[in-house]
Amino acid sequence: MALAMASTMSRHHRFSQKMHRSTISQVGAIYYPTLVAIELPANLVTLVILSRGSFGLTKGITRYLLAMAVADLLVVITDVIFNRINDLYFPTCFLDYTPLCSLKFVLVYAALDSSVWLTVAFTFDRFVAICWQQLKRKYCTQTTAVVVIGVVSVLFCAKNTRWYFTYQPLYVINNVPWFCDVKVSFYDSAAWVTFDWIDTILTPCVPFLLILTLNVLTVRHIMVVSKARQGLRVQRNANNRHDPEMQNRRKSIVLLFAVSGSFLLLWATHVTVFLYWRITQTYSYETLEDPFYIALETGYMSQVLSSCTNTYIYAVTQTKFREQLKSMVKSPFVLVHQLMK
Repeated sequence: MALAMASTMSRHHRFSQKMHRSTISQVGAIYYPTLVAIELPANLVTLVILSRGSFGLTKGITRYLLAMAVADLLVVITDVIFNRINDLYFPTCFLDYTPLCSLKFVLVYAALDSSVWLTVAFTFDRFVAICWQQLKRKYCTQTTAVVVIGVVSVLFCAKNTRWYFTYQPLYVINNVPWFCDVKVSFYDSAAWVTFDWIDTILTPCVPFLLILTLNVLTVRHIMVVSKARQGLRVQRNANNRHDPEMQNRRKSIVLLFAVSGSFLLLWATHVTVFLYWRITQTYSYETLEDPFYIALETGYMSQVLSSCTNTYIYAVTQTKFREQLKSMVKSPFVLVHQLMK
């Protein structure tokens, strides 16, 4: 059944319904395998490079980037492979056994929430480092990064365990429960409805607004500081002098804007569609070729892509990452060359 034929269109419905071969699903049949083929090895390479600790950034930033890479990898595995590709190419398999199906959704939501909120945590860390110099020494440390990452991971894993109890079997064949169907109590219970609203607000609305706000404040601070420093340099007749402090900040600023900007851009369609159906109460569509359904699926495609772009952002913005990447690519050929001698 189509995802929005249910009485409400919360996040979980797009997972609990199998996709028909509409035009957008045909696009997805090519898009998702291609995404996995490109991004799975890219994320693995990123993990290896970051774990070496020779990225040229502080240990605190490296911890955030490493945690984000792990979360992004889990999104690709659980959401894209176990969910979307499974639905498209394996309409019935062992993953559709109801207990495994329910567990799959717990893992999907936990990975997605962790990926999103780790991006928020990284953005806030860089905001503090750039704008609050007095707090920077206490907050922007490796210890704080580890604590924040641990809290985010545990909190959202615990929050999403309730999805396991949201589903019931769609069919029972030979006493074996199959597929995941949302329980009727999910729609009738005030507690479930409230929790669903909180869940949809926590991801993606609050992170989207937080990252946007933090970036705006960071840009404003940079502009003020840059004007002040330029004025001092003019007074000292040092216009041609290298400014090491601004150069040291530049790498962190470019990385921050690239990561958070990519998140905002790729989540924009999903957030817009979410606000549209909540405000207009558009809870259904006529066919799978309906523009609203196409916009919904397009937003989802760009959303999962946001969990796969950081590797390329690092490669474009970080010189030492490119050097490490080139070294890893060359190493097999160097080894073969040495063996042939």
